[in-house]
Amino acid sequence: MPGRNTLPLVHALVLPVWLAAIGCGPDLTEMVEMRDGVKLATEVHLPRGDGPWPTMLYRTPYGREEFRGNAGWLNDVGVAMVTQDMRGRFDSEGEDRVFTTDGDGELKDGYDTCAWVVDQEWSDGLIGTSGGSARGIVQYMQSTAAPPGLVVIHPEVATPNLYSDALFQGGVRRYALSHNWLEGQDSLHFEDEFAEHPFEDEFWDSVQTADQVGDVRVAGLHVGGWFDIFQNGTLGGFVGYQHGGGEGAAGQQKLVIGPWSHIEWAETRQGQLEFPDSAAETPQDEAFETLFAHHLGLDDLDPGLSPDDIPAVQYYLMGDVDDADAPGNEWRSADDWPPAAERVAYYLQPGGGLAPDDPPADGGTTEYVFDPSNPSPTLCGNNMTVDAGSCDQRPVEARSDVIVFETDELSEPLEIVGRVRAHLVVDIDRPDADLMVRMTDVYPDGRSMLIADGAYRLATRGSTTSLEPLTDGEIVEGVVDLWSTAIVINAGHRLRISVTSSNWPRFSVNLNNGLPYPESVEGEGSPVTVAVHHGAANASYLELPLPTE
Repeated sequence: MPGRNTLPLVHALVLPVWLAAIGCGPDLTEMVEMRDGVKLATEVHLPRGDGPWPTMLYRTPYGREEFRGNAGWLNDVGVAMVTQDMRGRFDSEGEDRVFTTDGDGELKDGYDTCAWVVDQEWSDGLIGTSGGSARGIVQYMQSTAAPPGLVVIHPEVATPNLYSDALFQGGVRRYALSHNWLEGQDSLHFEDEFAEHPFEDEFWDSVQTADQVGDVRVAGLHVGGWFDIFQNGTLGGFVGYQHGGGEGAAGQQKLVIGPWSHIEWAETRQGQLEFPDSAAETPQDEAFETLFAHHLGLDDLDPGLSPDDIPAVQYYLMGDVDDADAPGNEWRSADDWPPAAERVAYYLQPGGGLAPDDPPADGGTTEYVFDPSNPSPTLCGNNMTVDAGSCDQRPVEARSDVIVFETDELSEPLEIVGRVRAHLVVDIDRPDADLMVRMTDVYPDGRSMLIADGAYRLATRGSTTSLEPLTDGEIVEGVVDLWSTAIVINAGHRLRISVTSSNWPRFSVNLNNGLPYPESVEGEGSPVTVAVHHGAANASYLELPLPTE
């Protein structure tokens, strides 16, 4: 997925064409052979003087020339730079396999490339990797193969788990993200392949790394955004490597996460919200320089800190953007993610209320009818190829197929930091339906600004490996994962959630037929009546992490 590079890395997006013209091309260009005989186009840029040197390795599906602008500053601090076109991309041989040959599968292109680097006479045997989005995903994949020489990684806005974070979230296909990116890369053939594997079977093993973190041996700086497409992957990568990684990885990870989306990176404007200047004052530069100076032995890059001086977690606590005196809108640090919090239930109440009070015994239900031919539209969120960030959700909330629950006006600020889930007890009159939940910060002027959203396919019943269609009137609980956030809802505001069954084109539209993907989204569908329960015996609630420190 297209991303951006921070620090001096950002120059890679704008300089490569004319840099090549003024003599900043590679010192060496090699076709590096992989274990199956396929050769990958690889450039080497060497510092002046005598080596050997540590290496910064960039592997990319976007053309290796994009990183030529990094060669100057890397060479100046004594680092060799190696850039490579991934398999089947640009000048590399083979078939584009969309990350499936980069990890610990039958083919291990990342491992083989690192083995080639450490075998070169100019290499001192130490390798770091960096890059955002697709260039970060490949870092996660190849780190699980424990490549020789790899000691530190810097994945930005990326994920180590493609099935659950990029393709099927809560069992619902992330259409706009996956389709638009694959189409832009001329890689739509991959849609046909994963259509034959709609469940999390062995086809996905090479791009689902959660069960392989024990093989990881690298320190890491994981960088993400609250409105980023891979927010959940950034947090999962940090937590998995920090607590489950092998020697050299466990306890050696850092996390930086700000109020950013995938493309508007480190910008104060995110959707319709303008955050204060603090939102763009990212602490990742210092963390990057410290980790890479330490692990690659770079005296010329050393900011005078050790990794122990950098907090394990640095996150941006969002707040009211209209009130300069409101709490939040500041960087916080923590020893781990998530920070200590009490899980508090805010119950859906009859009449559209949302409160920590138990609902009445006879709370009943609130119903809506969803017609797949008229889906509710996407209005911002964790997107890349459609509008991203926080936008006013009132146009969606006004629809007849959307139900809304909100707190009273808050008498004091409400701080939420961590994973948010909506537990909805429902019954439907079709074999299947999706639940789409949006959580918003309602400003005093009525704006309902998106904080987080999530999707859940009822027929999955929480499984990634099977479907069990519902029977008419069967009461089930759907747990909708809204991912994570860090925000203070200011006094005088309200906290709101809306519930419906579509968020198109962010997610594919469920036809409510109970069939596996892609039959579940192709053809004609039928309207479904969704009844959300909010009585004591079948209570629905929003699960909020309220900090205890």
